[in-house]
Amino acid sequence: MGWRGLSVIVVVVVLGVVCGGALGFEVRYDEHQPLSKVMLHNARVLLDDSVSISASPKLLGQKGETAEYVTVSFTRAHGANASDWIGVFSPAKFSSKECLNDLKNGTINKNEPPYLCSAPIKFKNADFGSKGYLQNGKSSLTFRLIKQREDFAFGFFSGNYSNPVLLAISNTVTFADLKAPAWPHLAVGKSWNQMTVTWTSGYGLGDAVPVVLWGPESNKFQFTAPATTLTFTRKDMCGPPAKTVGWREPGFFHTGSMTGLWPSTKYYYKIGHQFKNGKFTWGQENSFTSAPAPGQDSLQKVIILGDMGKAERDGSNEYANYQPAALNTTDRLVEDIDNIDLVIHNGDLAYANGYLSEWDQFTEQVENITSRVPYMTSSGNHERDWPGSGSFFQNLDSGGECGVPFEKYFNMPTGNKDKYWYGFDWGQFHFCIADTEHDWREGTEQYNFLDNCLGSVNRQEQPWLIFIAHRVLGYSSGSFYALEGTFAEPESRDQLQQLWQKHKVDLAIYGHVHQYERTCPVYENQCVSTEKDHYSGTFNATIHIVAGGGGSGLAPFTPLNTTWSMVKDFDFGFTKLTSFNSSSLLFEYKRSSNGQVYDKFWIEREYKDVLGCDATGLTTYCPAFLLAH
Repeated sequence: MGWRGLSVIVVVVVLGVVCGGALGFEVRYDEHQPLSKVMLHNARVLLDDSVSISASPKLLGQKGETAEYVTVSFTRAHGANASDWIGVFSPAKFSSKECLNDLKNGTINKNEPPYLCSAPIKFKNADFGSKGYLQNGKSSLTFRLIKQREDFAFGFFSGNYSNPVLLAISNTVTFADLKAPAWPHLAVGKSWNQMTVTWTSGYGLGDAVPVVLWGPESNKFQFTAPATTLTFTRKDMCGPPAKTVGWREPGFFHTGSMTGLWPSTKYYYKIGHQFKNGKFTWGQENSFTSAPAPGQDSLQKVIILGDMGKAERDGSNEYANYQPAALNTTDRLVEDIDNIDLVIHNGDLAYANGYLSEWDQFTEQVENITSRVPYMTSSGNHERDWPGSGSFFQNLDSGGECGVPFEKYFNMPTGNKDKYWYGFDWGQFHFCIADTEHDWREGTEQYNFLDNCLGSVNRQEQPWLIFIAHRVLGYSSGSFYALEGTFAEPESRDQLQQLWQKHKVDLAIYGHVHQYERTCPVYENQCVSTEKDHYSGTFNATIHIVAGGGGSGLAPFTPLNTTWSMVKDFDFGFTKLTSFNSSSLLFEYKRSSNGQVYDKFWIEREYKDVLGCDATGLTTYCPAFLLAH
C-alpha cells in the first residue's frame, strides 16, 4: 500500500473539510457522466486491517497488448454491505504537495467545487455479479484496463458513492512500455488526396521525435512523415470538474500527414517515436484506402451518427447506464468495417464532461474503426459549451473542457481549431460541417463560410451535397424542441433555409436529439413533394435527418403531429449513405442492436435535375415556392 498511495486520499479529506466545510460548495451531479456521482469530497479514511484487496496480474501488456483484464480480489471480514464498492485510480500514487500547490497558486479556485485531486477512472459495486459477497464478505471483480500512460491501484470503499469511506488500497498494476503510441485515428486532410493520423503517447518532443511510416502495398513503408506534438494543461481548462477532480495528465498528441495519395488506393502505415539514441518504439501496423478523386464514379459508403458516448466492456460505470448502446453501435461498425469508407461522428463523442480519463477510454473504444477509415467529427455541446469561453450557448455541458481536449484529440481540416467548421470531399460527396456551438446566424463568420462551402461544389462532379450540424438547425419532433415551440434551435431555420434552397442541399443531418427522425423534402414547415421512399427529378427541398441515437440515453418525441415528419424511431442507431454512381444515392438507417435496416430511401437525380430551372432558364421547372423567394 505505502504512504504515497494513501496521501492523495488524505489530501482529499483535508481539502474537502477545509474548502467544503469552511466555505461551503454546491455539488452538481451530471446525469451524462456517472463518475460525477462519486462524491470524494465527502471521503473519510478509516483503513481497516480486516479488509484486504489485491489485483493481478501486476504487469500487463508484455506482448504489446494495449488493453487487458485484471482480477481484483477482496475480503471484508465483518460488515460486508451492498454499499461497498471498488474504484480504479490512475496514477496509483498521488502527490499531495502538487494538489495543495494547485490550490495555493489559484489553479484550483476555492469557490469552484469539487476540491479534489482526482476522481476514479471507473468503479463497480463490490457485490456486482456475486450473490455470495454479502454472506461471506469475499468476492472478486474483473476490470478491463487500457494503456493510459500511468499505473493503477484499486481502492475498497464503503459508504456508497455519496459518502465514501476508504478501507483498503491494493497493490500497483502497470503496463509494460507505458508511454508507447496508441489509439491512432485517421482524418481527411485539407485536400482530398491527404490523410492525417493523430495518436496519443507519453513522449514529449524532449523525449522522442514522432514519425509516421507509410506507403502502398508494394512498398509499405517507403515514405516517412514527421508529426507535430501538442498537449494541454490544467490551466487550459475553463472550470470544474475538468480543472479539479476530473483532471488527469493527457499525455501528448501527435499528428502526421500522408500526402500525394493516389485515389482509391490501399496504403499501410505505422506510427512511432525515435529516441535520441536512434532507437524506435512503434505502434501496430494499420491500413486504409485513400479517398476517391472528387467526382470519381465508384461505390462510396459513408456512416453518419451522433451522440454515441462510451461504455465499459467490463460492466463498470456507464455500461447499462447512460450510454447503454455505445458498444452496440461501435461493434456494428467494426463488424461492417470492410463496407465502410468514411465515418462522420456528428458531435457529443465521449461525454467526458470534464473527466479527462474518459477521452482515452473513448479513443480506445473506437480504435478498430478510426485506425481503418477516416473518422470525421463535429463539435457538440458536450465538447465545447462553457460560460464565458466564447461558446454560443452559455451552459455547463462540457464540464469545464470548453473544447480543448476534443480539439487536440481530433484533428480536422479546420482553418481555426476553435472554430470547428470545415468542408471536405469524398468522391461524389461534398460535406459542409457546421459548428453549432458557435454563432451561425446571417452576417457571422460561420454563416459566410457555410455559404461559400455549399456554393463551392461542382454538382456535375459531386452531385451529393450534405450539410452536417450537431444541434438541429432544421426540423425535429424532439420533445424539448417542441416545448420551445421552434422544433429546432431558435432562429436556425429562419437563418439557414435560404442557404439550403439556394445551394440545393440534398440532406441536412443532425444529432443532439437522441432518436431517429426523417422529414419529407420540407421548406417553411411544408412538405413540397409527395414522394415517400424514392425521390427523383428536379430538386425541390432538403430532406432533414436527426441521427442522434448513437448510444446515449434516448430522448422522447413530442405527441404533437408534425406534418413534415415521415419516419420516427425511438431506438439507437446510425445512418449510412451509399453512392452507387453520379445519379443514384441510397440512404439507410440501421438499428445498433442488430444492424438491420429500419428505414431507407433513394435519391435518383441527373445533373440537370439538380440544377433545375437554373440550368434551363425555363420557369416551368421551378417549384412555385422557389419563385417567391
